[in-house]
Amino acid sequence: MNARTTARGGATPARRKKRSVVNPDSTRQRIYAVVRSVPRGKVATYGQIAELAGLGGQARQVGYAMAAVPSSSAVPWHRIINAQGRVSERSAGSGSTIIQQQLLEREGVVFDGGGRVSLPRYRWKPRSS
Repeated sequence: MNARTTARGGATPARRKKRSVVNPDSTRQRIYAVVRSVPRGKVATYGQIAELAGLGGQARQVGYAMAAVPSSSAVPWHRIINAQGRVSERSAGSGSTIIQQQLLEREGVVFDGGGRVSLPRYRWKPRSS
């Protein structure tokens, strides 16, 4: 019997790597704090918010957090768009895409005929500390 087999000769279960346990509420709070910093008339990408919240490479987590924002919230979820400069469809359906575009247009953000925002012009550039 070696270290990889049991007394009955069967293989032992693969050992799992221990993951650090992150409180999803604290992660979302960090994301929301960054999103609240995006000024009117500017946009940020999901990846940009992830990076600024200390979650580099986890743009999808930002997407989940934005989808969870209630409509009555003070978090300006509508200022977060995808890396192509487009509004991503939310789980609420295509109507929310139109609402998001309208909210951005009210803030002076211009969309081209293909539904894109010029990221060089409208992307938020936070001051480095």
